[in-house]
Amino acid sequence: MGGGEKSHAFTNQVIQYGSVGEDVIELQSRLKYIGFYSKKIDGVFGWSTYWALRNFQYEFGLPIDGLAGSATKAKLVKATKYNKGSAAGGKKAPAKPKATNVPNGFSQNDIKLMSNAVYGEARGEPYIGQVAVASVILNRLESSTFPNTISGVIFEPLAFTAVADGQIWLTPNDTAKKAVMDAINGWDPTGNALYYFNPETATSKWIWSRPQIKRIGKHIFCK
Repeated sequence: MGGGEKSHAFTNQVIQYGSVGEDVIELQSRLKYIGFYSKKIDGVFGWSTYWALRNFQYEFGLPIDGLAGSATKAKLVKATKYNKGSAAGGKKAPAKPKATNVPNGFSQNDIKLMSNAVYGEARGEPYIGQVAVASVILNRLESSTFPNTISGVIFEPLAFTAVADGQIWLTPNDTAKKAVMDAINGWDPTGNALYYFNPETATSKWIWSRPQIKRIGKHIFCK
């Protein structure tokens, strides 16, 4: 039967935040199959699904809009397998370990990348200074001026010294991860800063021109 495969593929609707139903179950299942989604497959397009979809779009070179339109759905179908009967609790494909106590739809990979960045950039800073660096990453995520995924923000060219000198790949300690979680949970000691620099080592005249908010440890945080 020529149309048999279609019975297990998306409908033509654009799936977006707030959507519910079979298409969302399929979306969540496909994202889970390749490790982008780790929550319960419940057919409700909430923030966890939204961020998982955006991360998928980023990694696969699609427009990052959090909408499952025709191009995104076609890429998902090509990259994954989906069995409608197994989505509700049958045999599942291997996925990344489930995230535990991770709010706001951030993935385990997001947490790890941020922890690496905080450790690479600020491991010698007081704890509040480590939370501050994590907050800058999150503030950039929310700003239209910067990439809209955690990996995009951290690996933007010339954005972080730790990426340039390889210290991003040092193994972070529990303090760095705790600082990331505190920032994700809403603690921003920087006052919505988008930049920071060490005045003792900064060579850029541009960074000195940014409106300064406060100093925390060795870093000055700026708008």
